[in-house]
Amino acid sequence: METMNWEKFKALVHYICEKASDPSVLGAVKLNKVLWYSDSIRYMVTGHSITGESYVKRQHGPVPRHIVSAVDQLVAEGLIARGRVDHFGFVKTEYIAIAECDTSIFSVDEIKLVDSAFEHVCLNHTAKTVSEETHGIIWRIANMGEEIPLATVFASDVGEVDETDFAWAKEKLAA
Repeated sequence: METMNWEKFKALVHYICEKASDPSVLGAVKLNKVLWYSDSIRYMVTGHSITGESYVKRQHGPVPRHIVSAVDQLVAEGLIARGRVDHFGFVKTEYIAIAECDTSIFSVDEIKLVDSAFEHVCLNHTAKTVSEETHGIIWRIANMGEEIPLATVFASDVGEVDETDFAWAKEKLAA
């Protein structure tokens, strides 16, 4: 299990808010999704997430365990502002970066990955469609509020077990 890097997690939240120069493209749901995709894809590629943050099952998909604390601290430090707006009859939280984010804590590859996740989530999806996208097998089998370990991303494409799989398993057991 990775150790969470609080400063890196906070900086990543700040960076994502800064990327949303139009606050209407980034609400709470999408912020959580950009963080999830950034950490989980980095984990799939390298075996380590960007921030070490843990994610829990919530109604709209995986949510960083410490997101509320990070946003609250960034607001208190005057680095971002948070507001609530009416969005088609729903209350949507929007974020605006007030100060520039120091990205020196991230590698070039990490920034590229976050930028791609931001584009995918914020520019190509609505909050509803990206939430549906993150409601895969690993989200469905978790209990509400339960941690979703990043290692479960390797099981996100569950297929049918056939005779070839049984033969392979029997061979491994016999060895």
